[in-house]
Amino acid sequence: MSFVRTLATLAVGFAAAKGMQKVRDMGGMEALRTKMRGAGQPGGMADEIGTMAQKMGLPVQTEQLRGMFDAFGKTAAGASEQAEAGLGQMMGMAKVGAGALGGMIGGMVSGTPMGEVTEENARLMISAMIQAAKSDGEIDDAERQAILDQLDGSSEEEIAFVEAALAAPVDPVALAKDATDSSRGQIYSAALMAITVDTDAERNYLRQLAAALMLDDAKVASIHTGMGKPKL
Repeated sequence: MSFVRTLATLAVGFAAAKGMQKVRDMGGMEALRTKMRGAGQPGGMADEIGTMAQKMGLPVQTEQLRGMFDAFGKTAAGASEQAEAGLGQMMGMAKVGAGALGGMIGGMVSGTPMGEVTEENARLMISAMIQAAKSDGEIDDAERQAILDQLDGSSEEEIAFVEAALAAPVDPVALAKDATDSSRGQIYSAALMAITVDTDAERNYLRQLAAALMLDDAKVASIHTGMGKPKL
């Protein structure tokens, strides 16, 4: 059982889905292949995911992450010329990379006091990600299934937790009640990475979450800048 692994899988899944949509808008499959070929290079996907993971308090090492993403990114870039098949393979490779990342982090902290804290924080961050994704409307059946499809290899307990989070109402105040001083910024970062911050509903949710977590404007602005997200 590892909620850290589940968190990493979902985080990469959200990031990949949004990134692929952005690349589609910018230039389609060839642009996507170019991005995947450079996944392990400085400034590539590995660094983007690493920055987000570090903001969420996960002890990732940049060089390890670059090596892992370099391998799966090049494989994904060579996927089928057929657009839908290619995108499906790339999403599959992203999921493999996410599982490896979660396993690496879990192995580093398993059986330690830090591991226990990290597991509890991971639960809160998973809830924050899902609440943020739901903030501009209910997640439909297709979106719900796409999220659950990321959880191959997860335990029944982990899948049940995600399903419960998907079914629960959006309530940033209730979520923040279990936050600790050290996890407040991490929880906000998890919510932020799951959305593009391009609707009023998303911005309103983030403001409510920041208030519930007692994060001041300077801290919120710093998190947005560090993750390359639009400011509120």
